[in-house]
Amino acid sequence: LVDFIESEGLKPVKLLNTHCHIDHVLGNRFLAEKYELGLEMHKLDLPVLNAVPNYGKNFGFDTGEMIQPSVFLEEGETVTIGSVDLQILFVPGHSPGSICFYHVPTKQVISGDALFYGSIGRTDLPGGNHAQLIESIKAVLLTLPEDVQVHSGHGPSTKIGFEKANNPFLQ
Repeated sequence: LVDFIESEGLKPVKLLNTHCHIDHVLGNRFLAEKYELGLEMHKLDLPVLNAVPNYGKNFGFDTGEMIQPSVFLEEGETVTIGSVDLQILFVPGHSPGSICFYHVPTKQVISGDALFYGSIGRTDLPGGNHAQLIESIKAVLLTLPEDVQVHSGHGPSTKIGFEKANNPFLQ
């Protein structure tokens, strides 16, 4: 990651978490310390974040203590990175405080683990709620324009229109 950041001449200015499951937060401390960044996340995922060290022990590794957020992000707010404004969309269900970041001008949304190509996020992980996730996706993400590109935390990108028509979890 550092090699890519440096080779591309990038300067990280934000540390944003869509949610706080173990596979999305283990790099937080490294990035925060290396680039002097504060963690930004939704407050409802704080218990999930704080449970990561014990969750890691269940898998046989030491995660160390989790850094704590410096900013809590709320639905309807905007995160600004340079000249880019990202709308915060609240999409709980995969975790209690799952959020997405929507860039309106380019019709792109970073969905974290809420919505995937042909699937949805797991709900058997800490804080998951299947019914809530389905409701959130339908009420928030599927109301975006059909040509919005969805970039998830795992797997290939997709489009809202494709998921409306084809995602078996959303029919």
